[in-house]
Amino acid sequence: MKGLYCQQNSAGEEITFAFQERENLPPPTEYLVKIQVKACSLTCIDRKLLSVINLESESLPVGREIAGVVLEVGSKVSFFQPDDEVVGILPLDSKESGLCEVLLIHEQYVVHKPGNISWIEAAGTIRDGLRAYTAFHYLAHLSPGKTVLVLDGASPSGTIAIQLAHYRGSKVISTAYSVEDKQYLERLLPTVGIRQPLVARVIDVSSGKVDLAESCLEETGGLGVDIVLDAGVRLYNSEDVSLGRTQPLPHKHDILMLLAVGGHWVTTVADLQLNPPDSHCLFLKGATVCFLNEEVWNLSSVHQGKYLHILKDVMEKLSAGIFRPLLDEPVPLYEAKISMEMVQKNEVRMRRVVQL
Repeated sequence: MKGLYCQQNSAGEEITFAFQERENLPPPTEYLVKIQVKACSLTCIDRKLLSVINLESESLPVGREIAGVVLEVGSKVSFFQPDDEVVGILPLDSKESGLCEVLLIHEQYVVHKPGNISWIEAAGTIRDGLRAYTAFHYLAHLSPGKTVLVLDGASPSGTIAIQLAHYRGSKVISTAYSVEDKQYLERLLPTVGIRQPLVARVIDVSSGKVDLAESCLEETGGLGVDIVLDAGVRLYNSEDVSLGRTQPLPHKHDILMLLAVGGHWVTTVADLQLNPPDSHCLFLKGATVCFLNEEVWNLSSVHQGKYLHILKDVMEKLSAGIFRPLLDEPVPLYEAKISMEMVQKNEVRMRRVVQL
């Protein structure tokens, strides 16, 4: 039995991916569940985060968002039984590769998969749904009537964030980095209710000539945006395409300018730097900055009940058609290595899922 693993022999060396032979798994014990994997989503491996929490090693398993069928359960498992269809996310410290035919996982990391959705949809939506819930429900306290700005809404995570914000009764503004992205966002329609676009305004920033703050203030009558979910920001004016970026990121001052009184800025930038004038601007607006790290649920066992509740709700909304993921064509297992290399280099725009 083989699994896909990430390898890096020394610091600074480019990482590689390779299939490794694994021993056959023993029967599950206590709270463990043995699952036959049907689909596994591909996401970047954050080696910096793993290094900080002392989980980095020369060989790391690849693929954590999995969907499959329960084969066996441990003696103390209470939520599942053989032949149940499940979906979940392997914990950060797991030694199991999701790109393997069979794996073992604790029952607290998986939930039941609704029967009316495919393996590909389930595996390809679970992480983006978790990310959107963490950002809007637990960090920004999303509620009806709010105005939400989702940067790079035509990405897989941006698409789910837009759908969740609209479902919760918010007005959504989004940025687009190309004509194709703009057309995609303008065509996003709900599957239930009034057939109006999910995005109230799409701001095309591909030319680099559009003032994001001015456009948002114009759309909100000068009041500003209640919630901002970024996809990266520039910290300095000197940052440009010379740093290898193909997308024009907004400057942090743009975000500060367009925030409304009492607004929430949810950022994905782990090393965000705010100067005293920036903090003073936030103080005057009574606004807050929250750091989005969806792995926080794996770093603490205190909120395990909330974590499972989120995963269940994501599957319910996917089953109801409220969530419609942005998925690429399914990838066969023999092409997983090449696809993972592309995902790690950020060379794909849609969510890639391996079908086993």
